[in-house]
Amino acid sequence: MEPANLNALTHPNEALFEGEKPFPIIPSCEHFAGSEKLILKALEMQTKLGPIFDITCDCEDGAQAGKEQEHAEMVARVLASDANTHQMAGVRIHDYSHAHWQKDVDILVPAIGDKVAYLTLPKCTKAKQIKKMVRYIKKVAKANTIDREIPIHVLIETHGALKDVWKIAEIDWVQVLDFGMMDFVSGHNGAIPAACMRSPGQFDNALLARAKTEMVAAALANGVVPAHNVTLDLKNPEQTNSDATRARKEFGFLRMWSIYPTQIEAIVNAMKPDYSEVQDGVNILIAAQDNHWGPIQYDGELHDRATYRYFWQLLQRAHLTGIELPDEANQRFFQ
Repeated sequence: MEPANLNALTHPNEALFEGEKPFPIIPSCEHFAGSEKLILKALEMQTKLGPIFDITCDCEDGAQAGKEQEHAEMVARVLASDANTHQMAGVRIHDYSHAHWQKDVDILVPAIGDKVAYLTLPKCTKAKQIKKMVRYIKKVAKANTIDREIPIHVLIETHGALKDVWKIAEIDWVQVLDFGMMDFVSGHNGAIPAACMRSPGQFDNALLARAKTEMVAAALANGVVPAHNVTLDLKNPEQTNSDATRARKEFGFLRMWSIYPTQIEAIVNAMKPDYSEVQDGVNILIAAQDNHWGPIQYDGELHDRATYRYFWQLLQRAHLTGIELPDEANQRFFQ
């Protein structure tokens, strides 16, 4: 049943997060694409499936040596085109030690700084490197009259990055911390077996479990989304689903990389909120909104702003992953 006066109701973003930055609500899947062909294919899939996943266009590993400029220009051209329907595509640029990282920024930010979903910064070894890179991105954005905050994603894939992970999570504009498992394993010089790049070792190995939990803790404490590494078994969506489920339920990851088309829906489905919780969330938030966000009783339990925040974030994630919500919830919260 439609509320009598939607305009008289205070939206949860206004009632629950006044004066503070809400936790980012972004897709639970991030699909990597390196070449123009794969980027266009990914954009087509995004149009077909809907805005349930992000696309990361890769200017780091995706660019041939000596052709970094041409590759960055291609990415800028594609993301500026009508093919980028949902404007939910980001770009991974070169790392701080690479001679082309500033040129990547010089090409991308003026061309698509107003619509790029995020910029991903790889292979840092110190927090101060990310600070310098973010400072340069801000400088180029300002010079090109781009007023928005461009979200920054940081790959945690070196010993130094893990050591500084709490400092990195505090840096302005940082929205996501990505765990880069393969580089992290390689950095252990054989102490972690190659088998631990796959399940169950990637979750059970003590060094990897410690690194993942430390990164997730730093991210969540600073209002940043933790993203899990890829599943190397490309053509087995059941393995991807299993990995995403373990990452979400056991380690607290809220996002995961995809490197093959069939992995996308496996990740989204695994990380969807529990539908019974979504139903409770709808009922609780409607009752809370009707009570001007004061405490309520629901199903014999007390609920207040703490639980309202939890269920509002849950409801936003449900909406983003395509879970069908009641018409009244859509009218109240998502119009």
